[in-house]
Amino acid sequence: MVRVGVAGATGYAGIELLRILRGHPVARVTAVTAESNQGKPLSEVFPHAVGLYRGPDADGAVDPLAGAADTGAADTGAADTGAADAGAELVAGPNDAGWLAERCDLVFMALPHGAAMKLAPPLLAAGKKVIDLGADFRLRSAAEYTRWYKVEHAAVEILAGAVYGLPEIYGERLAGASLVANPGCYPTSCILAAAPLLRAGLVEHHGIIFDSKSGVSGAGRGLSLGTHFGEVNENLRAYGIAGEHRHTPEIEQTLSDLAGEMMVVEFTPHLVPMTRGILTTAYFTLRHPATTAGVIDLFADYYRGRPFVRVRRNGLPQTKEVLGSNYCDLAARVDERTGRVVVISVLDNLMKGAAGQAVQNMNLILGLDERTGLDLAPVYP
Repeated sequence: MVRVGVAGATGYAGIELLRILRGHPVARVTAVTAESNQGKPLSEVFPHAVGLYRGPDADGAVDPLAGAADTGAADTGAADTGAADAGAELVAGPNDAGWLAERCDLVFMALPHGAAMKLAPPLLAAGKKVIDLGADFRLRSAAEYTRWYKVEHAAVEILAGAVYGLPEIYGERLAGASLVANPGCYPTSCILAAAPLLRAGLVEHHGIIFDSKSGVSGAGRGLSLGTHFGEVNENLRAYGIAGEHRHTPEIEQTLSDLAGEMMVVEFTPHLVPMTRGILTTAYFTLRHPATTAGVIDLFADYYRGRPFVRVRRNGLPQTKEVLGSNYCDLAARVDERTGRVVVISVLDNLMKGAAGQAVQNMNLILGLDERTGLDLAPVYP
């Protein structure tokens, strides 16, 4: 059993982590933090959480049955962890590394950029594992981080040791890793759409366009005019265009690894009036003639054995078809008239784009089947 903490538990990604971890057969949540809601039980912040999230027993001991039931289905994470609710309701503590280190073996950090790089070094020094759902360890260059996030990096000494947590690309590096940078939601959808084509050398390395649409939960739970109902409802808008969005260098960094040379791409995000989901339409120029059937076979071969990428041979994926799940669904079409390949990529931004992928990374760090605790069917309709 692994004692797990969630820093930033009252944000959208944080509460989604708790929803997944509640059914995990190995991980046991023993601490949560929330700077603005410190001292409050989770159900006071999220009424839907009444009776759902409980921590250690009153004496501080962790229920040894919590998340450890032998159901014969450990490979899928389908254990019945109803016995996990033996302790008191989880109450938000401080974003303090010492406090977390006393209570946890591994800490998920679902915090704004700039916060994780202050907490991570002392946690790592204490021998803890860290998975950062924010941006602090995604870019390998501290100078690039400062350029895009306008903050000096405060943990340069550990930056080189961070593993970019996209299992379908860097899975072999995750086993036993101490510090994992969970990818952004937009980059996950873009990179998974591009990887098979770049690896195969089928498309040109220039002129790649990613046109992405996201639901408003991607902006987090904080109040802002840009995500106000009256501004978003019956509206569609682009933002961060012409290389201004902070996820651009993250996409380019990984695509450069795949292509073997420095990549520059066009990435345009849009905000759509829905709560969850991302749909990316990606455009690539063919180096030589190809067929739709051939490209789909290429994708299927590349992602064979990767349980959370589903390659669609028929129809085009929609965001509702992955809602509440850790799946990324992909479809490709060759446009012979223009000599392009068009790829559609969909995922739930709070699952494969955040919390679900973070748990997938935890599983690989711990040597578990990556599906553990994530055998969640999409919610439909």
